[in-house]
Amino acid sequence: MIRRTLSHIEKVVHGWGLAEKDYNLEIFGVTTDSRAVIKGNLFFPLVGEKFNGHEFVASALENGASAIVWQESEGNPPKDVPVIFVKDTLRALQQLAEAYLNEVRPKIVGITGSNGKTTTKDMVAALLETTYKVHKTKGNFNNHIGLPLTVLNMEEETEIAILEMGMSGKGEIELLSNIAKPDVAIITNIGESHLMDLGSREGIADAKLEIVKGLKEDGVLIYHGDEPLLEERVQALLIKTITFGEHSQNDFVATNMKQAINGTSFQVNNVEYTIPVLGKHNVLNALAAYAVAKHFKVQEDAMIQGFSQLKVTGMRLELIETEQGVSVINDAYNASPSSMKAAINLLMDLDGFNQKIVVLGDMLELGEAEKEYHYQIGASIDSAKIDHVFTYGSLGKEIARGAEEKFSPDVIHHFDDKNALIKQLKSYLQPKDIVLIKASRGMRLEEVVNAITN
Repeated sequence: MIRRTLSHIEKVVHGWGLAEKDYNLEIFGVTTDSRAVIKGNLFFPLVGEKFNGHEFVASALENGASAIVWQESEGNPPKDVPVIFVKDTLRALQQLAEAYLNEVRPKIVGITGSNGKTTTKDMVAALLETTYKVHKTKGNFNNHIGLPLTVLNMEEETEIAILEMGMSGKGEIELLSNIAKPDVAIITNIGESHLMDLGSREGIADAKLEIVKGLKEDGVLIYHGDEPLLEERVQALLIKTITFGEHSQNDFVATNMKQAINGTSFQVNNVEYTIPVLGKHNVLNALAAYAVAKHFKVQEDAMIQGFSQLKVTGMRLELIETEQGVSVINDAYNASPSSMKAAINLLMDLDGFNQKIVVLGDMLELGEAEKEYHYQIGASIDSAKIDHVFTYGSLGKEIARGAEEKFSPDVIHHFDDKNALIKQLKSYLQPKDIVLIKASRGMRLEEVVNAITN
């Protein structure tokens, strides 16, 4: 984590007011959460529409904060503690992260996309960690606050930093890219998430391509070459590119893909790799990671090892075996039409189970066409390969309605009450059954996972 004197920090954040006696005081790490303060931290109280961190400065100091960055518009700054005054504490946090990156000078891998950002981040880290000292985004620290905090938690010996970049609207990825200034930028895909804010897949593609705004002059963009919305836009950019995908014109293509219950294998350039992750769509994420590793000259045997030891962030096609012999695929972290179809296709492709059951909930932030997207999901499910369809939520009802095209009514079960869903689902489950559970994060379907696995 960052270790700097307060006088240095005051300079790089364009602050003022620090007492001369505190110039040489060194802080150890930063935080914006008074509850997470570690002794020696510098506390940044942020101001939002519904919160004001300045109200928690006393708590931060009690928990061990050494100094405070204070927004000038706020009254009553603390006395008898080191204080740096700034115009905007959020911008100061971002400026400090930019300065720290310029001082440590690691190579930067920036990752965005509608689906698969976190899994791709984990895969890139697994490969690069075989050869380099790596730092990566943890959890969902991928926005205008989380990315600077991720950077400032980085050790000075870091050789490559892998930074996930999320967004909800235009301009956010550009901001993150300009903070990070990536050497390598990845766009995993263009899906339907954030249609409510951006209006169309074309708008999503434009927003994701903001990642090249801060790309270093000799940087490279790695992107899904099967996506026409990216291909037509990238052609107008005078930057180095590497593509991955299913079509032969891509720079990296996977062959001989094989799906098993404990993972997926594939070949690139006649070398076989195995990832302990379900879903052939995750092979595309692996190809993006492979391209990064090749760029940084990681050897093939190291990549084989890295992929085999991969550990992905939870609730993303996470396989859980219950004591009763039921297999549960927990994919409850998030959902969009493309990721939901991919997860359902995965389940339909798996063999060796008695019953295959899907539990599907609302996909959020899809805009005006949300009902049609849900109906299409239901209509896409193959009744010859899925035994029961459970749906939850007001939009989940549209999935059930779409499934009625192919399924008999007695195997379609819609619920607005989660406890009732759990009760009926449990009554159907037998040893050697497999259940897929997927919805947007706001539906909290991990509660269903916990109920049937604990």
